[in-house]
Amino acid sequence: MKTDLDVQRDVIAELDWEPSVDAAHIGVTVNGGVVTLTGHVASYAEKFDAERAAQRVSGVKAMAVAMDVALPAFSLRTDADIAGAVENVLLWSTHFPRDALKVVVENGWVTLSGNLDWQYQRRAAVASVQHLMGVTGVSDQILIHPESTMGDIKLGIESALKRYAKGDARNINVKVSVKGDEVTLEGHVHNWAERNLALNTAWDAPGVRGVVDKMDIAIL
Repeated sequence: MKTDLDVQRDVIAELDWEPSVDAAHIGVTVNGGVVTLTGHVASYAEKFDAERAAQRVSGVKAMAVAMDVALPAFSLRTDADIAGAVENVLLWSTHFPRDALKVVVENGWVTLSGNLDWQYQRRAAVASVQHLMGVTGVSDQILIHPESTMGDIKLGIESALKRYAKGDARNINVKVSVKGDEVTLEGHVHNWAERNLALNTAWDAPGVRGVVDKMDIAIL
C-alpha cells in the first residue's frame, strides 16, 4: 500500500508528464490519501487538466483544489468578449438545440444554465467553453429533463455497468431516488477510473438529473 509520500511523488511525476500542465507552478501535498493542489495556472483548461492528471494516480482517495487561475496579459478578455465567444461556440455545436442554453459571465467566470435532454449534451457544453481564452472558471447549472421511469433508469444503469465494468460491477450498488431522476451510487471501487466509469454510466441514463456519489475508493 502506498504511503502519502509515495502518492505525492507519483502525483508530481504525473503533473510533470502531462504536456498541457506547467507543473513548476503547482504544489502537491498529501494527507491520508487526500491530495491538495495549490499554486497558479495560466488558464482554466490547465487547472482542469491538472485535476484530471492527479486523479489518474493510484492511491488518490480524494482531492482538494486550491489553485488560482492567473491569466497572462495576452489572455485577458472582457466579460462581453468572453460571453460573445461562448455564444458563438455553443451556436456552432451540433450537440444541442439552438438557444437551449443561457450564458452569464462575471470576472471571466462562465455560468451555463438552461434545459437539455441528455448528460452528454451538458458535458459537451461545458467542454466547449472551458478551453476558451479568458475563461477563469465554469459553473454548470444546466438541468436535464426527466423522461424515464425509476425502474427503467435503475435497470439500464445496472446493465451498462455489467457491460463496462465486468466483474467489478458487483461492487457498485445502484439506488434510484423515489422521484426517479436522481441516482445514488454506493459501494467500493479500486481507483478514480472505476469511479468515473460508474458516474458517467449513471449520467448517461436518459432522464437522470442528479447523481449522488457515495462510493469509496478501496486502495489495495
